[in-house]
Amino acid sequence: MVSAKKTEIVTAMRPALVRILFCFFCLATCVKKISGQIKKDDRIYPENFTRILDRLLEGYDNRLRPGFGGPVTVVKTDIYVTSFGPVSDVEMEYTMDVFFRQTWVDRRLMYEGPIEILRLNNLMVTKVWTPDTFFRNGKKSVAHNMTAPNKLFRIMKNGTILYTMRLTISAECPMKLVDFPMDAHACPLKFGSYAYPKTEMIYNWTKGPQDSVEVPPESSSLVQYDLIGQTVSSETIKSITGEYEVMTVYFHLKRKMGYFMIQTYIPCIMTVILSQVSFWINKESVPARTVFGITTVLTMTTLSISARHSLPKVSYATAMDWFIAVCFAFVFSALIEFAAVNYFTNAQLERAKKKLAKCPPVPQSTPVKVKDTEEVLQENPDSNGNLRKRLFYVSHQEVGGHQRAQSTTNISGLGRGRPFRPVVSRANGSSSTLSRSSPKSESLLSVASSSAQLVKSTPQAAASTPDMMAGTPCKQNASSLSLQHLLGPKLECIQMMGNKLHPKQTPCSQPTTAGMGGTSKIDKYARIFFPVSFGAFNMVYWVVYLSNNTMVAKSG
Repeated sequence: MVSAKKTEIVTAMRPALVRILFCFFCLATCVKKISGQIKKDDRIYPENFTRILDRLLEGYDNRLRPGFGGPVTVVKTDIYVTSFGPVSDVEMEYTMDVFFRQTWVDRRLMYEGPIEILRLNNLMVTKVWTPDTFFRNGKKSVAHNMTAPNKLFRIMKNGTILYTMRLTISAECPMKLVDFPMDAHACPLKFGSYAYPKTEMIYNWTKGPQDSVEVPPESSSLVQYDLIGQTVSSETIKSITGEYEVMTVYFHLKRKMGYFMIQTYIPCIMTVILSQVSFWINKESVPARTVFGITTVLTMTTLSISARHSLPKVSYATAMDWFIAVCFAFVFSALIEFAAVNYFTNAQLERAKKKLAKCPPVPQSTPVKVKDTEEVLQENPDSNGNLRKRLFYVSHQEVGGHQRAQSTTNISGLGRGRPFRPVVSRANGSSSTLSRSSPKSESLLSVASSSAQLVKSTPQAAASTPDMMAGTPCKQNASSLSLQHLLGPKLECIQMMGNKLHPKQTPCSQPTTAGMGGTSKIDKYARIFFPVSFGAFNMVYWVVYLSNNTMVAKSG
């Protein structure tokens, strides 16, 4: 009985299954026809494209902004930088090549169709309304037109419009060069609507403040700067025609130091070191030290002039100006230091000359005649000639020793004595005079002193001569007594004259150039003070300027 019921249920369900299958078949057939119709429409669309565009522009007034008399028109923007640079310090401007994109909604251009986006060329731009965006700080902007105007225009189904242009913009970049060349700058790019105030049109960033400005690393073509980042902001500017919203992009630049180190800083440091080399040159070398001073001063002047060529004519001093000024002061001080050394040296010489002029004149020396010894020898001859031989022997030894000492002094260069000339005794009794500075007087004095020692010596000392050794002791004593009796008064007179020939040295007899040579005390102090002070200045200078954050922070 149960099986009979199952059979009845199955038999009742068969017509329902047949109807379901039939409906599914019909649905598949309809879908196929619809897809075929769509493909047919796709084939037909290009033929009707002109008709669709004409229908979009029918009754369209490009003189009126979207939503005229109604809500505010919102223009979304973003910038893609293709090339950044160069940056001119003299003109205070920078140049860059960008793709400037603007997006807004114009509901008058909404359409229905299978194509989501209508990609059109630049001819459509003149037939629709576009924002009157301009660059407020731009000096010169160029829209590229080769080989055709570089403009992109697209219309979407919901009326959203994308408008892109390729521009080359030269914009003003205010620079504060107080920290030059360790400075950093934020170069702005300001744009906004020229005619519509913020009550009718405003600007927004398409991708937000962080990603709406793109600067690829390969797009930077800067030589003196590093592009370290960019920030965006917006502001409202008031004028007599209304309040306008202005969008601003800040490009942050940091200057490179390499060029200025090679061209200015290192030459200035080397010039200062070269000027300090003159402290180690003798103060008597006036031409050499003068050349050092004047050459280094002229070099610093040339460096300061050349450093200003790459800068605008600002009224304040830059960091490089301070460095050059201090280096110039060191170089000029080195020249003044030598002038002071030369002045005090000459003043000391003048004082010595005046002191010498105040001293009394030196009395003339009385000439000493050498005929006295000859007279004694002629008036008291002896049979063996012992007296003459002893005198000649002693005087020959003294004169030889004096000549050797004088020759040694002349060779060493410590004295300026003349070669020794022996005393000439003439047979006819004529006399030769000896002055105070003559070697003859020195030989006469040595003969006198030797003779006196010979006279006062003991018999043993007298017996040391060859002739005395040949005699007996009695003869030796007699000879000694007779020699002392004969030569005593004469030798005392000669020694007294010799003492007059060599007076004691007084301050007036000192040479005027004593203490004038050598190194000046000013030079000794300058050798330490100048390098230490210049090194301390460099340490303070570089620590202060390199640790100072010169970046101007600008953010939205």
